[in-house]
Amino acid sequence: MKAVMVREFGPFDQAEYVETPDPEPGPDQVLVAIKAAEVNFPDLMVMEGSYQFRPPLPFSPGKGAAGVIEAVGSDVNWYRPGEKVTVQVEYGAYAEKLAVSASCCYSIPERMPFETAAALGLVYQTSHFAIVDRARLAAGESVLVLGASGGVGFAAVQLAKALGAGVVIAGAVGVENQRIATLAGADCTIDLSMHGLRDGLRDAVWAITGGRGVDVVIDPVGGVVTDAALRAMAWRGRLILIGFASGDVPLLKANYLLVKNISVSGLQWSDYRERDPGWVARVQEEIFDLYGKGLLKPLVSRILPLERYATALSLLRDGKAQGKIILSVGDG
Repeated sequence: MKAVMVREFGPFDQAEYVETPDPEPGPDQVLVAIKAAEVNFPDLMVMEGSYQFRPPLPFSPGKGAAGVIEAVGSDVNWYRPGEKVTVQVEYGAYAEKLAVSASCCYSIPERMPFETAAALGLVYQTSHFAIVDRARLAAGESVLVLGASGGVGFAAVQLAKALGAGVVIAGAVGVENQRIATLAGADCTIDLSMHGLRDGLRDAVWAITGGRGVDVVIDPVGGVVTDAALRAMAWRGRLILIGFASGDVPLLKANYLLVKNISVSGLQWSDYRERDPGWVARVQEEIFDLYGKGLLKPLVSRILPLERYATALSLLRDGKAQGKIILSVGDG
């Protein structure tokens, strides 16, 4: 099979697109012929060796994909060859075939395209757990999504609307990214490239919320944007840190949390997959159901062949990715 292989941690363009032996499924695994693979920001860090989990070398990167089961292990009796599934893994999805624990697979609705199924994977899972479990969104509450034109941000805007939020405010850099956030269903947009963001974001949010502030902030950006968002929060607001796409980890002033009874929490989604795979499976079923009802529609901005993985990752690195980029694999 063909696969992207990382032999040493470093820049993503040092990886190789090579022929490698097909994997064999273990007793509790299935062998999936990948048709579409997700491209996610953490892939960059995994390949560089800066992610919290470092795979053993050599490895194929890629945290999510969709495909068809080719074979099942001896202990697997709930999947059959020919079934369509999505998979969520720590690494390995940038390949034509993947041996993966059956508990990390989720059945795809019959008529759903592979690229759609892949796009409804990691970023929607992450956003769902952030909104429902960590933020505990209540019906009618206001939500501010930062980096709203990217994969996680776009998904968070759609899910917030689908799960009963009141006003959903999208923070994005520039006019085009604000337009993308509007496609996701945002009620209002704010340009995060504004001059004087520290006060400007607060003033813009207050104008939208009648001076109340926002109840929930979903933050995959970090840095100065996080600091500005804290100033825009309502009493008892909840800010959920998902990642640091800005490259800057914020240092929060605890006195501000105290004065407004604000809570800040983090989300490491893969912990849910490892600790409670049944919960993750239920969430994925709900995501597919919301798609079937027309409440979710992922934005797949580009579909590139697997061998052009470096182009896809460069778009993420340079902040030029809008919605999801998908790698087409094999005959997908």
